[in-house]
Amino acid sequence: MLKSTAAGLLLALALAQTAHAQLLAGSGSTGPIDGIVAVVDEDVILASELDRAVANIRLQYRDREAQLPPEDVLRRQVLDRLVLMRLQIARAESTGIRIGDTELNQTIQGIAARSGAGVDQMRAQIESQGLSFEDYRRSVREELQMRRLQQRIVQSRVVVSESEIDQELARAGGADETEYRLANLLVALPDGATPEQVATAQSKIEGIKGLLDRGEMDFRAAAIRYSDDRNALEGGDLGWRPANAIPPRFAELIGALQPGQYSEPVRGPSGFQMIQVVETRTAGAQKVTEFQADHLLVAVNDVVGDEAARRRADELRARIAAGEDFAALAKDASDDTFSRSRGGRLEWFAADAYGPEFASQVTQLSDGQLSAPFRTEAGWHILRRVASREQDVTDENRRNRARQQIGERKAQDEFERFLRQLRSDAYVESRLAGA
Repeated sequence: MLKSTAAGLLLALALAQTAHAQLLAGSGSTGPIDGIVAVVDEDVILASELDRAVANIRLQYRDREAQLPPEDVLRRQVLDRLVLMRLQIARAESTGIRIGDTELNQTIQGIAARSGAGVDQMRAQIESQGLSFEDYRRSVREELQMRRLQQRIVQSRVVVSESEIDQELARAGGADETEYRLANLLVALPDGATPEQVATAQSKIEGIKGLLDRGEMDFRAAAIRYSDDRNALEGGDLGWRPANAIPPRFAELIGALQPGQYSEPVRGPSGFQMIQVVETRTAGAQKVTEFQADHLLVAVNDVVGDEAARRRADELRARIAAGEDFAALAKDASDDTFSRSRGGRLEWFAADAYGPEFASQVTQLSDGQLSAPFRTEAGWHILRRVASREQDVTDENRRNRARQQIGERKAQDEFERFLRQLRSDAYVESRLAGA
């Protein structure tokens, strides 16, 4: 989801305040000439854009600025993000991905609500920091476009088969339910690195490890300052990973670490890496209460209004309470085509399977008890709880987690591959000093 904290709002702005500066550059303004720090296909990134983005990153880290890398490294990191963002936005636009004002406004309202503020309050907070709310709106729109582009790329390329799930579970053996929150630090190597480049990278990561070993810097700060990975400014955070989703070359290293500890440097496909175990957790057996119930619906529609449907439901409920057969009435009178042919019977389901109104009713009833008519968007319902049971869903959830893990790995690999190809196909000229 989009960031909802003040720091998150600043980071969003740091990655996307672009159009206003370009409009000024092309408007014939007589102010100072704005230099170009990168050419991206037929577009440019201006020095003022990079300055603004770097300043906003510094504002985000204002209480821990010592964690940031040197100025030249920070500017390169931020410029790389701006370039990649510009390429994604261009691809989204060229493939017809648009975000309308209604969706944008709803998203911003959601961000404001999650931060405990209204939109007007959030606007005042942003503008009090010398930032433009229109730039913020633009940044959210572009973030939504990039997320939509990622979804489109992933959905068209990622499929998880049942056999892959079986193989994943077999590999895990079902024994280790430990999940790890990980962080990484990468000293990157180019493709076809020379022996001298390898030696330099190895010396650098060993020097970083020395700083960590001596307690001169913590892992998060070292990742922010020295890592070449795209998550450097997030302290190298990789999020939570189940044991069976960790690449084999790191699994053995990680299994021997306690929370807070980090691995020795290892050579990977992208360069030299160190992995830290931030924290761990264990998923135990999982049970859910399931219900069996009889159901009858009187639908509200253009022909039957709400009051008429309620009266009909009251009448049918009274007939059932007086001893008439529920199944016969459901077959004759229910508008629920899903259960009507089975005499209204709903086989085992979790409480929330049919929505919050159903959940509220079925959990409050006793076995054999008949509900009063209750309203949902579909109309008026009558429910009789037949039975309940505790069901072990550990295996089902394990398969679902395996499916999600495989899908996330494939999605990440596919989108990283897409971004590398996008970057490779583009004309990008960096004009930063020393780049």
